[in-house]
Amino acid sequence: MPTATGVTESQLHFNNWPNDRGFDANYEERSPVELAVTGCIPSYAAGVLYRTGPGKYKVDGENGDTFQVSHWFDGFSETHRFRLVGSDATQPSMRVFYNSRFSTDYLMEEARKTGRLEKISFGQKRDPCKTVFQKAQSEFSPDPSSANMRGLDKPVGENQLAVFQKAQGELNPDPSSANIGVTLSVNMPGLDKAMDARWTGSSGIKTLYAKTDSTAYKKLDPETLEPIGLASQKDLHPDLDGPMSASHARSDPITGDVYNFNLAFGKSSTYRVFHVSASTGETTILATFEGTPAYLHSLFLSGDYVILCVWNAHLNPTVLKNGSFLQAIRPFDASEPTKWYVVDRTRGQGLVATYESPPFFCFHTINAWQEDAVNGSGVDIVTEFVRYDNADTLHMLYYENLISSSTEAKAHARDKKDTFRPEFARFRLSNIPTGPSTEIKVATAEWMICKDLAPELPTMNPKLVTQKHRYTYAITARDESTFFDGIVKFDSQTKTTLLWNHHAQSPGEPIFVPRPDGSEEDDGVLLSVVLDGYSSKSYLLCLDAKTLKELGRAQVNGPIGFGFHGQHIPANGVPTGDY
Repeated sequence: MPTATGVTESQLHFNNWPNDRGFDANYEERSPVELAVTGCIPSYAAGVLYRTGPGKYKVDGENGDTFQVSHWFDGFSETHRFRLVGSDATQPSMRVFYNSRFSTDYLMEEARKTGRLEKISFGQKRDPCKTVFQKAQSEFSPDPSSANMRGLDKPVGENQLAVFQKAQGELNPDPSSANIGVTLSVNMPGLDKAMDARWTGSSGIKTLYAKTDSTAYKKLDPETLEPIGLASQKDLHPDLDGPMSASHARSDPITGDVYNFNLAFGKSSTYRVFHVSASTGETTILATFEGTPAYLHSLFLSGDYVILCVWNAHLNPTVLKNGSFLQAIRPFDASEPTKWYVVDRTRGQGLVATYESPPFFCFHTINAWQEDAVNGSGVDIVTEFVRYDNADTLHMLYYENLISSSTEAKAHARDKKDTFRPEFARFRLSNIPTGPSTEIKVATAEWMICKDLAPELPTMNPKLVTQKHRYTYAITARDESTFFDGIVKFDSQTKTTLLWNHHAQSPGEPIFVPRPDGSEEDDGVLLSVVLDGYSSKSYLLCLDAKTLKELGRAQVNGPIGFGFHGQHIPANGVPTGDY
Protein backbone atom coordinates (compact mmCIF):
# COMPACT_ATOMS: atom_id res chain seq x y z
CA MET A 1 0.00 0.00 0.00
CA PRO A 2 1.44 3.41 -0.94
CA THR A 3 2.20 5.91 1.84
CA ALA A 4 1.38 9.62 1.69
CA THR A 5 4.57 10.14 -0.31
CA GLY A 6 3.75 7.39 -2.79
CA VAL A 7 6.36 5.00 -1.36
CA THR A 8 5.13 1.47 -0.62
CA GLU A 9 5.71 -0.12 2.77
CA SER A 10 8.14 -2.62 1.23
CA GLN A 11 10.17 0.27 -0.20
CA LEU A 12 10.01 2.26 3.03
CA HIS A 13 11.62 -0.48 5.14
CA PHE A 14 14.81 -2.35 4.32
CA ASN A 15 13.99 -5.78 2.84
CA ASN A 16 10.34 -5.19 3.77
CA TRP A 17 11.32 -5.92 7.40
CA PRO A 18 9.79 -3.12 9.51
CA ASN A 19 11.30 -2.58 12.95
CA ASP A 20 10.75 1.13 13.69
CA ARG A 21 8.22 0.51 16.48
CA GLY A 22 10.72 -1.66 18.34
CA PHE A 23 12.87 1.41 18.84
CA ASP A 24 10.10 3.85 19.73
CA ALA A 25 7.57 1.72 21.57
CA ASN A 26 5.62 4.34 23.48
CA TYR A 27 3.54 1.66 25.20
CA GLU A 28 2.95 0.87 28.88
CA GLU A 29 0.60 -1.42 30.78
CA ARG A 30 0.94 -0.23 34.37
CA SER A 31 -1.69 -2.69 35.59
CA PRO A 32 -1.36 -6.38 34.68
CA VAL A 33 -3.38 -7.51 31.68
CA GLU A 34 -3.93 -11.10 30.60
CA LEU A 35 -2.47 -12.00 27.22
CA ALA A 36 -4.00 -14.32 24.66
CA VAL A 37 -1.95 -17.53 24.54
CA THR A 38 -1.74 -19.84 21.54
CA GLY A 39 0.02 -23.18 21.47
CA CYS A 40 1.31 -24.75 24.67
CA ILE A 41 3.87 -23.14 26.97
CA PRO A 42 5.15 -25.90 29.32
CA SER A 43 4.03 -25.66 32.94
CA TYR A 44 7.62 -25.68 34.24
CA ALA A 45 8.11 -22.24 32.63
CA ALA A 46 5.71 -20.82 35.23
CA GLY A 47 7.20 -17.91 37.16
CA VAL A 48 8.14 -14.34 36.32
CA LEU A 49 10.12 -13.12 33.34
CA TYR A 50 11.55 -9.62 33.65
CA ARG A 51 12.93 -7.65 30.71
CA THR A 52 14.56 -4.22 30.64
CA GLY A 53 16.13 -1.81 28.18
CA PRO A 54 15.24 1.19 26.03
CA GLY A 55 11.52 1.71 25.49
CA LYS A 56 11.56 4.80 23.31
CA TYR A 57 13.88 7.55 22.15
CA LYS A 58 11.56 10.45 21.31
CA VAL A 59 9.73 12.93 23.55
CA ASP A 60 7.36 15.61 22.24
CA GLY A 61 8.37 18.95 23.72
CA GLU A 62 6.27 21.79 25.08
CA ASN A 63 7.52 24.04 22.28
CA GLY A 64 6.27 21.69 19.57
CA ASP A 65 9.68 20.22 18.79
CA THR A 66 10.59 16.59 19.33
CA PHE A 67 13.59 15.70 21.49
CA GLN A 68 15.44 12.61 20.24
CA VAL A 69 18.05 10.45 21.89
CA SER A 70 20.86 9.61 19.46
CA HIS A 71 22.28 6.25 20.60
CA TRP A 72 20.38 3.03 21.29
CA PHE A 73 22.18 2.63 24.63
CA ASP A 74 20.69 5.97 25.76
CA GLY A 75 17.02 5.20 25.08
CA PHE A 76 14.57 5.82 27.94
CA SER A 77 14.56 2.71 30.13
CA GLU A 78 11.44 0.62 30.53
CA THR A 79 10.96 -2.60 32.51
CA HIS A 80 8.57 -5.41 31.60
CA ARG A 81 7.07 -8.19 33.70
CA PHE A 82 5.50 -11.36 32.36
CA ARG A 83 3.86 -13.51 35.03
CA LEU A 84 3.40 -17.04 33.74
CA VAL A 85 0.81 -18.96 35.76
CA GLY A 86 0.87 -22.73 35.44
CA SER A 87 -2.14 -24.87 34.67
CA ASP A 88 -4.33 -26.33 37.40
CA ALA A 89 -7.67 -28.09 37.78
CA THR A 90 -9.58 -24.95 36.82
CA GLN A 91 -7.26 -23.74 34.06
CA PRO A 92 -5.86 -26.45 31.79
CA SER A 93 -3.23 -24.28 30.06
CA MET A 94 -0.63 -21.65 30.92
CA ARG A 95 -1.92 -18.13 31.56
CA VAL A 96 0.30 -15.10 30.99
CA PHE A 97 -0.13 -11.64 32.52
CA TYR A 98 1.87 -8.60 31.44
CA ASN A 99 2.65 -5.19 32.92
CA SER A 100 5.33 -2.62 32.16
CA ARG A 101 6.55 0.78 33.25
CA PHE A 102 9.03 3.39 32.15
CA SER A 103 11.53 4.04 34.94
CA THR A 104 12.63 7.44 33.60
CA ASP A 105 9.58 9.68 34.07
CA TYR A 106 11.66 12.53 35.50
CA LEU A 107 14.06 12.45 32.54
CA MET A 108 11.26 12.34 30.00
CA GLU A 109 9.54 15.29 31.67
CA GLU A 110 12.82 17.22 31.68
CA ALA A 111 13.20 16.54 27.96
CA ARG A 112 9.59 17.58 27.34
CA LYS A 113 9.99 20.88 29.15
CA THR A 114 13.52 21.87 28.12
CA GLY A 115 14.11 20.03 24.85
CA ARG A 116 17.44 18.69 26.10
CA LEU A 117 19.06 16.35 28.63
CA GLU A 118 22.24 17.54 30.28
CA LYS A 119 23.40 14.21 31.63
CA ILE A 120 26.36 11.96 30.99
CA SER A 121 25.26 9.60 28.23
CA PHE A 122 26.71 6.69 26.36
CA GLY A 123 26.76 8.38 22.98
CA GLN A 124 24.35 11.32 22.78
CA LYS A 125 25.24 13.79 20.05
CA ARG A 126 25.29 17.26 21.55
CA ASP A 127 26.64 20.77 21.20
CA PRO A 128 30.38 20.39 21.95
CA CYS A 129 30.41 23.89 23.46
CA LYS A 130 28.01 22.81 26.19
CA THR A 131 29.60 20.04 28.20
CA VAL A 132 27.56 18.50 30.95
CA PHE A 133 30.59 17.58 33.00
CA GLN A 134 31.85 21.15 33.14
CA LYS A 135 28.43 22.22 34.37
CA ALA A 136 28.27 19.43 36.93
CA GLN A 137 31.73 20.29 38.24
CA SER A 138 30.98 23.99 38.58
CA GLU A 139 27.77 23.24 40.46
CA PHE A 140 29.30 20.65 42.75
CA SER A 141 32.47 22.51 43.72
CA PRO A 142 33.14 26.24 43.51
CA ASP A 143 36.86 25.58 43.19
CA PRO A 144 37.63 22.86 40.61
CA SER A 145 41.36 23.13 41.36
CA SER A 146 40.96 22.36 45.05
CA ALA A 147 42.24 19.13 46.58
CA ASN A 148 38.65 17.99 47.08
CA MET A 149 37.65 18.44 43.43
CA ARG A 150 40.28 17.29 41.00
CA GLY A 151 39.63 16.09 37.43
CA LEU A 152 38.72 12.58 36.42
CA ASP A 153 42.29 12.02 35.27
CA LYS A 154 43.46 12.19 38.90
CA PRO A 155 42.55 10.02 41.89
CA VAL A 156 39.66 11.70 43.67
CA GLY A 157 38.01 8.95 45.69
CA GLU A 158 34.56 9.82 46.96
CA ASN A 159 34.37 13.13 45.09
CA GLN A 160 35.03 11.39 41.78
CA LEU A 161 32.03 9.14 42.35
CA ALA A 162 29.85 12.02 43.55
CA VAL A 163 30.59 14.19 40.51
CA PHE A 164 29.91 11.26 38.21
CA GLN A 165 26.65 10.46 39.99
CA LYS A 166 25.53 14.08 39.84
CA ALA A 167 26.18 14.27 36.11
CA GLN A 168 24.12 11.12 35.57
CA GLY A 169 21.26 12.27 37.75
CA GLU A 170 21.96 9.66 40.42
CA LEU A 171 22.04 12.19 43.28
CA ASN A 172 18.56 13.46 42.45
CA PRO A 173 16.14 12.13 45.10
CA ASP A 174 13.73 11.07 42.34
CA PRO A 175 15.00 7.65 41.15
CA SER A 176 13.40 8.18 37.74
CA SER A 177 16.01 10.88 37.11
CA ALA A 178 18.65 8.19 36.43
CA ASN A 179 18.56 6.18 33.21
CA ILE A 180 19.54 2.78 34.61
CA GLY A 181 18.16 -0.26 32.80
CA VAL A 182 20.59 -2.70 31.17
CA THR A 183 20.47 -5.78 33.41
CA LEU A 184 18.35 -6.82 36.40
CA SER A 185 19.22 -8.42 39.74
CA VAL A 186 16.60 -10.26 41.77
CA ASN A 187 17.20 -10.33 45.54
CA MET A 188 20.57 -8.61 45.16
CA PRO A 189 22.58 -9.27 48.35
CA GLY A 190 24.19 -6.49 50.34
CA LEU A 191 21.85 -3.63 49.47
CA ASP A 192 18.95 -4.67 51.70
CA LYS A 193 20.42 -5.66 55.04
CA ALA A 194 17.25 -7.26 56.38
CA MET A 195 16.90 -9.62 53.44
CA ASP A 196 17.98 -13.22 53.87
CA ALA A 197 17.48 -16.57 52.14
CA ARG A 198 18.19 -15.10 48.71
CA TRP A 199 19.12 -18.39 47.18
CA THR A 200 16.31 -20.73 48.11
CA GLY A 201 13.27 -21.83 46.19
CA SER A 202 11.00 -20.51 48.93
CA SER A 203 12.55 -17.04 49.22
CA GLY A 204 10.38 -15.52 46.49
CA ILE A 205 11.04 -12.23 44.73
CA LYS A 206 11.83 -9.73 47.46
CA THR A 207 13.79 -7.03 45.65
CA LEU A 208 14.50 -6.02 42.07
CA TYR A 209 17.40 -3.80 41.02
CA ALA A 210 18.29 -2.44 37.59
CA LYS A 211 21.97 -2.01 36.73
CA THR A 212 24.14 -0.38 34.11
CA ASP A 213 27.87 0.03 33.45
CA SER A 214 28.24 2.62 36.17
CA THR A 215 28.32 1.65 39.84
CA ALA A 216 24.71 2.72 40.40
CA TYR A 217 21.68 0.56 41.14
CA LYS A 218 18.03 1.52 40.71
CA LYS A 219 15.56 -0.23 42.99
CA LEU A 220 12.23 -1.15 41.40
CA ASP A 221 9.04 -2.47 42.93
CA PRO A 222 9.07 -6.15 41.85
CA GLU A 223 5.36 -6.09 40.95
CA THR A 224 4.48 -2.57 39.82
CA LEU A 225 8.00 -1.84 38.46
CA GLU A 226 7.85 1.67 39.92
CA PRO A 227 11.34 3.10 40.61
CA ILE A 228 11.61 3.46 44.39
CA GLY A 229 15.25 4.13 45.20
CA LEU A 230 18.88 4.52 44.16
CA ALA A 231 22.03 2.95 45.57
CA SER A 232 25.66 2.51 44.57
CA GLN A 233 28.51 0.07 45.08
CA LYS A 234 29.78 2.38 47.80
CA ASP A 235 26.77 1.21 49.82
CA LEU A 236 28.26 -2.28 49.58
CA HIS A 237 31.79 -1.28 50.66
CA PRO A 238 33.36 2.16 51.32
CA ASP A 239 36.36 1.41 49.10
CA LEU A 240 34.19 0.84 46.01
CA ASP A 241 34.36 4.55 45.21
CA GLY A 242 35.08 4.47 41.48
CA PRO A 243 32.33 5.34 38.98
CA MET A 244 32.39 2.33 36.61
CA SER A 245 31.60 -1.37 36.74
CA ALA A 246 30.00 -4.15 34.66
CA SER A 247 26.28 -4.35 33.98
CA HIS A 248 26.72 -8.11 34.06
CA ALA A 249 27.77 -9.13 37.54
CA ARG A 250 28.31 -12.87 37.99
CA SER A 251 26.56 -15.14 40.49
CA ASP A 252 27.90 -18.38 41.89
CA PRO A 253 25.26 -20.92 40.77
CA ILE A 254 25.42 -22.78 44.09
CA THR A 255 25.70 -20.06 46.74
CA GLY A 256 24.24 -17.08 44.89
CA ASP A 257 27.25 -14.96 45.90
CA VAL A 258 27.76 -12.04 43.50
CA TYR A 259 31.05 -10.96 41.89
CA ASN A 260 31.91 -7.77 40.03
CA PHE A 261 34.57 -5.09 39.75
CA ASN A 262 34.83 -1.38 40.53
CA LEU A 263 36.99 0.94 38.41
CA ALA A 264 38.38 4.20 39.82
CA PHE A 265 40.06 6.58 37.38
CA GLY A 266 43.43 8.19 37.98
CA LYS A 267 46.90 8.59 36.53
CA SER A 268 47.08 4.92 37.45
CA SER A 269 43.50 3.68 37.34
CA THR A 270 42.52 1.04 39.89
CA TYR A 271 40.40 -2.08 39.54
CA ARG A 272 38.87 -3.67 42.64
CA VAL A 273 37.35 -7.12 42.19
CA PHE A 274 34.81 -7.83 44.92
CA HIS A 275 32.47 -10.49 46.28
CA VAL A 276 29.08 -10.05 47.98
CA SER A 277 27.95 -12.95 50.17
CA ALA A 278 24.35 -14.04 49.58
CA SER A 279 24.15 -15.52 53.07
CA THR A 280 25.49 -12.56 55.07
CA GLY A 281 25.26 -9.58 52.71
CA GLU A 282 28.87 -8.71 53.49
CA THR A 283 31.18 -7.44 50.74
CA THR A 284 34.84 -8.44 50.48
CA ILE A 285 37.41 -6.98 48.10
CA LEU A 286 39.26 -9.93 46.60
CA ALA A 287 41.97 -8.05 44.70
CA THR A 288 43.11 -4.49 43.98
CA PHE A 289 45.40 -3.75 41.04
CA GLU A 290 46.25 -1.03 38.54
CA GLY A 291 45.29 -1.38 34.90
CA THR A 292 44.26 0.45 31.76
CA PRO A 293 40.75 1.87 32.25
CA ALA A 294 38.27 0.36 29.81
CA TYR A 295 34.58 -0.01 29.03
CA LEU A 296 33.89 -3.55 30.29
CA HIS A 297 30.29 -4.73 30.09
CA SER A 298 30.83 -8.19 31.62
CA LEU A 299 33.35 -10.54 33.24
CA PHE A 300 33.99 -14.27 33.71
CA LEU A 301 33.48 -16.60 36.67
CA SER A 302 34.88 -20.13 37.01
CA GLY A 303 34.73 -22.52 39.94
CA ASP A 304 37.68 -20.94 41.78
CA TYR A 305 38.41 -17.69 39.95
CA VAL A 306 37.07 -14.36 38.76
CA ILE A 307 38.54 -13.49 35.37
CA LEU A 308 38.52 -9.81 34.42
CA CYS A 309 39.34 -9.39 30.75
CA VAL A 310 40.35 -5.82 29.90
CA TRP A 311 39.63 -5.84 26.19
CA ASN A 312 40.38 -3.01 23.86
CA ALA A 313 37.79 -0.36 24.60
CA HIS A 314 40.30 1.74 26.52
CA LEU A 315 39.09 4.99 28.05
CA ASN A 316 40.48 8.48 28.27
CA PRO A 317 38.74 9.60 31.49
CA THR A 318 39.35 13.30 30.86
CA VAL A 319 37.15 13.14 27.75
CA LEU A 320 34.23 12.07 29.94
CA LYS A 321 34.01 15.75 30.81
CA ASN A 322 32.30 16.12 27.43
CA GLY A 323 29.50 13.91 28.73
CA SER A 324 29.81 10.85 26.47
CA PHE A 325 31.33 7.44 27.13
CA LEU A 326 31.67 6.85 23.42
CA GLN A 327 33.80 9.96 22.94
CA ALA A 328 36.01 8.79 25.80
CA ILE A 329 36.80 5.42 24.19
CA ARG A 330 40.21 5.70 22.59
CA PRO A 331 40.77 4.64 18.96
CA PHE A 332 41.46 0.93 18.66
CA ASP A 333 45.20 0.22 18.76
CA ALA A 334 46.12 -3.16 17.28
CA SER A 335 49.52 -3.00 19.00
CA GLU A 336 48.00 -3.04 22.50
CA PRO A 337 47.26 -6.55 23.78
CA THR A 338 44.11 -7.51 25.64
CA LYS A 339 44.87 -8.19 29.31
CA TRP A 340 43.34 -11.05 31.32
CA TYR A 341 43.49 -10.80 35.13
CA VAL A 342 42.84 -13.98 37.13
CA VAL A 343 41.66 -13.43 40.72
CA ASP A 344 41.33 -16.23 43.25
CA ARG A 345 37.87 -16.31 44.86
CA THR A 346 38.12 -19.30 47.21
CA ARG A 347 41.52 -19.24 48.97
CA GLY A 348 42.24 -15.54 49.51
CA GLN A 349 45.20 -15.46 47.09
CA GLY A 350 44.16 -12.22 45.36
CA LEU A 351 45.46 -11.58 41.84
CA VAL A 352 47.27 -14.79 40.89
CA ALA A 353 47.97 -14.40 37.17
CA THR A 354 47.99 -12.02 34.22
CA TYR A 355 47.63 -13.13 30.61
CA GLU A 356 47.79 -11.33 27.29
CA SER A 357 46.21 -12.06 23.92
CA PRO A 358 45.88 -10.26 20.59
CA PRO A 359 43.47 -7.32 20.92
CA PHE A 360 39.71 -7.58 20.47
CA PHE A 361 36.47 -6.07 21.76
CA CYS A 362 33.59 -7.76 23.56
CA PHE A 363 30.25 -6.96 25.13
CA HIS A 364 29.21 -10.34 26.48
CA THR A 365 31.01 -13.20 28.11
CA ILE A 366 29.24 -16.56 28.02
CA ASN A 367 30.92 -18.91 30.48
CA ALA A 368 34.23 -20.06 31.99
CA TRP A 369 35.29 -23.33 33.55
CA GLN A 370 38.39 -25.16 34.75
CA GLU A 371 39.99 -28.24 33.21
CA ASP A 372 43.07 -30.29 33.93
CA ALA A 373 45.99 -28.57 32.26
CA VAL A 374 46.54 -29.67 28.67
CA ASN A 375 50.29 -29.20 29.09
CA GLY A 376 51.98 -29.59 32.44
CA SER A 377 50.30 -29.74 35.82
CA GLY A 378 47.54 -27.76 37.48
CA VAL A 379 44.47 -26.38 35.75
CA ASP A 380 43.56 -24.37 32.68
CA ILE A 381 40.67 -21.91 32.49
CA VAL A 382 38.55 -22.12 29.35
CA THR A 383 36.47 -19.07 28.43
CA GLU A 384 33.76 -18.52 25.84
CA PHE A 385 32.46 -15.14 24.74
CA VAL A 386 31.21 -13.10 21.79
CA ARG A 387 34.21 -11.49 20.11
CA TYR A 388 34.55 -8.46 17.79
CA ASP A 389 37.67 -7.60 15.80
CA ASN A 390 37.54 -4.08 17.26
CA ALA A 391 35.14 -1.61 18.86
CA ASP A 392 33.74 -0.15 15.61
CA THR A 393 30.29 -1.55 16.37
CA LEU A 394 29.82 0.95 19.22
CA HIS A 395 29.69 3.74 16.65
CA MET A 396 27.09 1.95 14.53
CA LEU A 397 24.49 1.63 17.29
CA TYR A 398 22.97 5.04 16.68
CA TYR A 399 19.25 4.90 15.96
CA GLU A 400 19.79 6.28 12.47
CA ASN A 401 21.84 3.16 11.66
CA LEU A 402 19.28 0.70 13.06
CA ILE A 403 15.77 1.83 12.15
CA SER A 404 14.45 0.01 9.08
CA SER A 405 13.05 3.15 7.41
CA SER A 406 16.31 5.09 7.82
CA THR A 407 18.41 5.78 4.74
CA GLU A 408 21.60 5.36 6.77
CA ALA A 409 20.43 2.01 8.17
CA LYS A 410 19.60 0.68 4.71
CA ALA A 411 23.05 1.63 3.43
CA HIS A 412 24.74 0.05 6.45
CA ALA A 413 22.78 -3.20 6.06
CA ARG A 414 23.72 -3.47 2.39
CA ASP A 415 27.42 -2.91 2.96
CA LYS A 416 28.24 -3.97 6.51
CA LYS A 417 31.94 -4.09 7.31
CA ASP A 418 33.34 -7.34 8.67
CA THR A 419 34.48 -5.60 11.85
CA PHE A 420 30.83 -5.02 12.77
CA ARG A 421 30.18 -8.78 12.80
CA PRO A 422 30.74 -10.61 16.10
CA GLU A 423 31.52 -14.31 16.44
CA PHE A 424 31.59 -17.00 19.12
CA ALA A 425 35.09 -17.51 20.52
CA ARG A 426 36.87 -19.84 22.93
CA PHE A 427 40.15 -18.84 24.60
CA ARG A 428 42.30 -20.89 26.98
CA LEU A 429 44.33 -19.59 29.91
CA SER A 430 46.83 -22.38 30.52
CA ASN A 431 48.52 -23.49 33.74
CA ILE A 432 46.96 -21.17 36.30
CA PRO A 433 49.56 -20.55 39.05
CA THR A 434 48.75 -21.88 42.51
CA GLY A 435 49.82 -18.57 44.05
CA PRO A 436 50.41 -14.97 42.96
CA SER A 437 52.74 -14.70 39.97
CA THR A 438 54.17 -11.68 38.14
CA GLU A 439 54.84 -13.63 34.93
CA ILE A 440 52.84 -12.41 31.91
CA LYS A 441 51.43 -15.52 30.25
CA VAL A 442 49.64 -15.98 26.91
CA ALA A 443 45.91 -16.57 26.45
CA THR A 444 45.37 -18.59 23.28
CA ALA A 445 42.39 -18.74 20.93
CA GLU A 446 41.07 -22.27 20.33
CA TRP A 447 38.39 -21.29 17.83
CA MET A 448 36.36 -18.36 16.52
CA ILE A 449 33.23 -19.20 14.55
CA CYS A 450 29.82 -18.09 13.18
CA LYS A 451 30.77 -14.59 12.06
CA ASP A 452 28.30 -14.99 9.18
CA LEU A 453 25.50 -15.16 11.78
CA ALA A 454 26.82 -12.21 13.83
CA PRO A 455 25.52 -13.65 17.13
CA GLU A 456 24.87 -11.44 20.16
CA LEU A 457 23.09 -11.40 23.54
CA PRO A 458 24.25 -14.98 24.30
CA THR A 459 22.60 -17.21 26.89
CA MET A 460 22.93 -20.80 28.06
CA ASN A 461 21.48 -23.28 30.53
CA PRO A 462 22.12 -21.48 33.85
CA LYS A 463 22.64 -24.80 35.63
CA LEU A 464 26.01 -25.08 33.86
CA VAL A 465 27.49 -21.70 34.76
CA THR A 466 31.16 -22.32 35.80
CA GLN A 467 30.98 -25.82 34.23
CA LYS A 468 31.79 -26.96 30.71
CA HIS A 469 28.73 -26.45 28.54
CA ARG A 470 27.91 -27.43 24.98
CA TYR A 471 25.08 -25.20 23.76
CA THR A 472 24.91 -21.42 23.44
CA TYR A 473 21.84 -19.49 22.30
CA ALA A 474 21.92 -16.00 20.81
CA ILE A 475 20.17 -13.66 18.44
CA THR A 476 21.54 -13.13 14.95
CA ALA A 477 22.10 -10.20 12.59
CA ARG A 478 22.45 -11.83 9.16
CA ASP A 479 21.63 -8.65 7.21
CA GLU A 480 18.06 -9.73 6.46
CA SER A 481 17.02 -6.67 8.45
CA THR A 482 18.72 -3.58 9.81
CA PHE A 483 18.76 -5.12 13.29
CA PHE A 484 18.40 -8.61 14.79
CA ASP A 485 16.70 -11.18 12.59
CA GLY A 486 16.80 -14.65 14.17
CA ILE A 487 17.70 -16.94 17.07
CA VAL A 488 20.59 -19.40 16.83
CA LYS A 489 21.53 -22.49 18.80
CA PHE A 490 25.26 -23.18 18.59
CA ASP A 491 26.73 -26.61 19.37
CA SER A 492 30.36 -26.11 20.40
CA GLN A 493 31.06 -29.84 20.15
CA THR A 494 29.97 -30.35 16.54
CA LYS A 495 30.33 -26.68 15.49
CA THR A 496 26.82 -26.82 14.00
CA THR A 497 23.88 -24.45 14.36
CA LEU A 498 20.10 -24.44 14.36
CA LEU A 499 18.22 -21.29 13.39
CA TRP A 500 14.78 -19.84 14.11
CA ASN A 501 13.81 -17.02 11.81
CA HIS A 502 10.65 -15.69 10.21
CA HIS A 503 10.39 -12.66 7.98
CA ALA A 504 9.75 -9.34 9.74
CA GLN A 505 9.91 -11.02 13.17
CA SER A 506 12.64 -9.35 15.27
CA PRO A 507 13.56 -11.33 18.41
CA GLY A 508 15.19 -10.28 21.67
CA GLU A 509 17.57 -12.11 23.99
CA PRO A 510 16.51 -15.79 24.32
CA ILE A 511 16.23 -16.67 28.02
CA PHE A 512 16.80 -20.38 28.76
CA VAL A 513 14.38 -21.99 31.24
CA PRO A 514 15.58 -25.50 32.16
CA ARG A 515 13.21 -28.41 32.56
CA PRO A 516 13.49 -29.26 36.29
CA ASP A 517 13.82 -33.01 35.69
CA GLY A 518 15.74 -32.67 32.43
CA SER A 519 18.64 -35.06 31.89
CA GLU A 520 20.27 -33.26 28.96
CA GLU A 521 21.76 -29.80 28.69
CA ASP A 522 19.21 -28.57 26.15
CA ASP A 523 16.15 -29.89 28.02
CA GLY A 524 14.18 -26.70 28.40
CA VAL A 525 12.59 -23.80 26.57
CA LEU A 526 13.66 -20.40 25.33
CA LEU A 527 11.59 -17.29 26.08
CA SER A 528 12.10 -14.34 23.75
CA VAL A 529 10.14 -11.12 23.22
CA VAL A 530 9.59 -10.71 19.47
CA LEU A 531 8.33 -7.73 17.48
CA ASP A 532 6.02 -8.52 14.57
CA GLY A 533 7.06 -5.80 12.15
CA TYR A 534 3.85 -6.04 10.14
CA SER A 535 1.43 -5.61 13.05
CA SER A 536 3.77 -3.39 15.13
CA LYS A 537 2.92 -5.54 18.15
CA SER A 538 5.11 -7.86 20.20
CA TYR A 539 4.64 -11.34 21.58
CA LEU A 540 6.36 -13.60 24.08
CA LEU A 541 7.68 -16.55 22.09
CA CYS A 542 8.35 -19.97 23.63
CA LEU A 543 10.69 -22.29 21.69
CA ASP A 544 11.80 -25.85 22.38
CA ALA A 545 15.48 -25.41 23.26
CA LYS A 546 16.37 -28.70 21.54
CA THR A 547 14.79 -28.04 18.17
CA LEU A 548 14.00 -24.29 18.13
CA LYS A 549 10.45 -25.23 17.16
CA GLU A 550 7.72 -22.94 18.43
CA LEU A 551 5.68 -24.35 21.32
CA GLY A 552 3.51 -21.35 22.08
CA ARG A 553 3.26 -17.59 22.30
CA ALA A 554 1.50 -14.88 24.30
CA GLN A 555 0.32 -11.90 22.28
CA VAL A 556 0.99 -8.40 23.68
CA ASN A 557 -1.42 -5.58 22.82
CA GLY A 558 1.32 -3.19 21.70
CA PRO A 559 5.01 -2.97 20.80
CA ILE A 560 7.71 -3.74 23.37
CA GLY A 561 10.95 -1.85 22.83
CA PHE A 562 14.05 -3.73 21.73
CA GLY A 563 15.58 -4.18 25.15
CA PHE A 564 18.81 -5.60 26.43
CA HIS A 565 18.52 -8.28 29.09
CA GLY A 566 16.18 -10.12 31.42
CA GLN A 567 15.81 -12.79 34.08
CA HIS A 568 13.40 -15.66 34.60
CA ILE A 569 12.48 -16.55 38.17
CA PRO A 570 10.72 -19.93 38.36
CA ALA A 571 7.57 -20.31 40.43
CA ASN A 572 9.25 -23.23 42.17
CA GLY A 573 13.01 -23.27 42.22
CA VAL A 574 16.14 -21.16 42.44
CA PRO A 575 16.54 -17.86 40.51
CA THR A 576 19.00 -17.97 37.64
CA GLY A 577 21.12 -15.22 39.18
CA ASP A 578 23.34 -12.67 37.46
CA TYR A 579 25.19 -13.81 34.36
